Amino acid sequence: MAPKHWTVLIVPPENGRSRTVLVGPRARRVMLGTAGALGLLVTSAVVVLFTPYGTPGGRLTAAENARLRTRLSQIDERLLALNDTLAAIGERDQQLRTMAGMSIDSTVANAADVRATDAESASVTLASIAPTPHLPQPFLGRLGFEGRVDIEGTIKRATDLSASLRSVSDTLARHFERLSKTPSIMPTTGWLSSHFSASRANPILHENRAHEGIDVSAPMGAPIVAPAAGFVKSVGYEREFGNTFEIDHGNGIVTRFAHCSRVVVRAGQEVTRGQLIATVGNTGLSTGPHLHYEVHVNGRPVDPLRYVLPVRAAD
Repeated sequence: MAPKHWTVLIVPPENGRSRTVLVGPRARRVMLGTAGALGLLVTSAVVVLFTPYGTPGGRLTAAENARLRTRLSQIDERLLALNDTLAAIGERDQQLRTMAGMSIDSTVANAADVRATDAESASVTLASIAPTPHLPQPFLGRLGFEGRVDIEGTIKRATDLSASLRSVSDTLARHFERLSKTPSIMPTTGWLSSHFSASRANPILHENRAHEGIDVSAPMGAPIVAPAAGFVKSVGYEREFGNTFEIDHGNGIVTRFAHCSRVVVRAGQEVTRGQLIATVGNTGLSTGPHLHYEVHVNGRPVDPLRYVLPVRAAD
């Protein structure tokens, strides 16, 4: 059975006279109740002053901070993925520059060489951004981004890579345009019956003359196609060469076609490689159906075989 009274012994300092106090059940209840109330009061004060859950505003701030931390974590992950992507694009950019015959851009190469560890070392640990309700919410947002992945650096790397890729694209486009306008195929299928020569006996005029092109014997009406892209410079008829026309391919290159039975293009028309432009004929001074084909570079005739695939020579 619990005692009805508590005996409290009070010992004063400096060897003073001790006192004994009897505490009855009622006083005991009062003391316990007071101690409990004080404990509750202190606990409430701690919650209000030192945690974000004491007030409605504090709870809202804590929830917002948690949302911001989650959002910042997602941004970190996306930026790290973006840096990896930029690194891959940078490597491809250097490969394309090499293919285009361009020098390696060390600035772009260094900017594109981004490693995830570098980005991670520049970021702030999310756990270190503790919810602090007494700080204004805008300050918390600034604190969350302070010292994170170098966004400005990432933007600069992307801008530099974009400029480099545009330069590579423009260079490749120029190369492609030039290649598309460089004669590279035989205009018709047949047998090479006469070569390019500085002096050749003309079978009709019976005199030695320069042969500024090649002759390709082919059936009457066989298709003649454009050896490269360009514009039809002129179309006409000449006594010696019959139905004749020229194509200007740019870069000082002009091709000439003679003895055609029919010309299906007109002056000023744009043509592409492989497009039908005429048919083989026997017009002008000719001993049989064939195509006379010339290539002129900067006004001087050159051997067309330098600009076409090999053809089958006559036996």
